[in-house]
Amino acid sequence: MATFDYNKEALDNLKITDTSILDRLVDATSAREAHLSKDHSKRDKRVSMNEAVAEFVKDGDIATDSGFAYVRTPHQAYFEMIRQGKKGLHFIGSPNTNQSYMINFGVCSYSHNSYVGAEMRGTDRNYSRQLKNGKVTILSEWSHGSMAQGFKAAQLAMPGVFSKQLLASDILKYNPYVRTMQNPMRKDPDPVVFVPALYPDVTIIHVHAADKYGNARIYGPIVNDTALAASARRVIITAEEIVPEIDIRYNNKGVVIPFMYVDAVVEAPYCAVPGNMPGHYYWSRQWWEKFLRFSTLTDENLTEFMKYWVFECKDQFDFVEKLGGAKWVAMAKRLTKTTEYDNEDDGYDFSYEEYKPGNETGIYY
Repeated sequence: MATFDYNKEALDNLKITDTSILDRLVDATSAREAHLSKDHSKRDKRVSMNEAVAEFVKDGDIATDSGFAYVRTPHQAYFEMIRQGKKGLHFIGSPNTNQSYMINFGVCSYSHNSYVGAEMRGTDRNYSRQLKNGKVTILSEWSHGSMAQGFKAAQLAMPGVFSKQLLASDILKYNPYVRTMQNPMRKDPDPVVFVPALYPDVTIIHVHAADKYGNARIYGPIVNDTALAASARRVIITAEEIVPEIDIRYNNKGVVIPFMYVDAVVEAPYCAVPGNMPGHYYWSRQWWEKFLRFSTLTDENLTEFMKYWVFECKDQFDFVEKLGGAKWVAMAKRLTKTTEYDNEDDGYDFSYEEYKPGNETGIYY
């Protein structure tokens, strides 16, 4: 493995004394070796969710949060990681929302931070509490844009990028990987930030459709997922449906992940639940409200919440039944199509009864 020179101010501020814990994320040499050693043949890669997580997610891995917080994010794969008792992972993503509930079960021990929360649903008190209690350690702080540039640099096989991201930001004081430099093309003073290429160990990306080889189609915002597929040492694709290769070949709009990056393909309808899957189902607003307004208040609340929603569910179909079953599926499809103007929205009411302690509807619209 190569040796690295880190931002000393950030190391001091984050109290990192053993810098070897930082190396793997930026080690292009080992990432290249991992990419070259992959079986790039065109073969059937279909496995179950249980098999994919067991084989390709390893204790101590640098894992990514893909999609965007609760949009097209493989929540059910993350829940399977909890059920399998994976330990000591580093989580990185923009945003990095789903690391929070994994801390309580030892899945996530280290954080490359950007943002944790669920917008209008509320603040994630659990992450703050676990950080104060020393259950998770922050290794770096990022803006969404600078982290995206790191993934993109890895996708393009570049050492990194010179960027104006982070200038005049205190994030520079809490990120060992980045540093301010003089623009080498300018003689007059022109500060830039060097953002290195970032190489996660494993990424799980949920898509609308994939073939059995791993060619994958996404409808809607791609966020960082194409770059993640290219940069990660191991790639698991979860898909709402598995389609024939000829469908991918002739309906290739949105086909943004090629098969040679992919290690495993999982047919996993509703894998993004309780999040939003554009064109398929809306996010469960009440689930997220209860998660943030009830479960994040105490460790005991979160344990109770996750026991019901994770450990007492064997898969996503059990989860959907608890949300409300077929009625929830129909309503969630109607909601997302209405928001995307694929259904008539005139006269349609998007209001709902907000979660309050003691007010349980049993249906999580």
